[in-house]
Amino acid sequence: HVELVESGGGSVQSGGSLRLSCAATENPYSDYCMGWFRQVEGMQREGVAVIEGDGTTTYADLVKGRFTISQDSGKNVVYLQMNSLKPEDTAMYYCAAVQRAFCYTPAAMNYWVDRSDFAIWGQGTQVTVSS
Repeated sequence: HVELVESGGGSVQSGGSLRLSCAATENPYSDYCMGWFRQVEGMQREGVAVIEGDGTTTYADLVKGRFTISQDSGKNVVYLQMNSLKPEDTAMYYCAAVQRAFCYTPAAMNYWVDRSDFAIWGQGTQVTVSS
């Protein structure tokens, strides 16, 4: 099955930018859509952005206008460009290949995110935004 490797996290000051990358070992879109999620310790993992194979994207309200999800289909890579970062964006960010049955908006996905069959997950990358 598909495996995911993330990169690009780090520390940045408020207002700064970071780009996360997620490389899949194979083209995932026949069985999955691709998404970015984030989790603060002690809190539920939450959806941030989703992209389909045709390039259709959806975003959580908290990141609309600041974050952009994109893909390089030829390389099976998904990106999350994060601009105008805020301290409240500090979290562990996870790339996910979400099972097609659960491919809806990030807000809807939050209802299923803890299911064992929800997605294949990357290892996570920490993003820290200081004020």
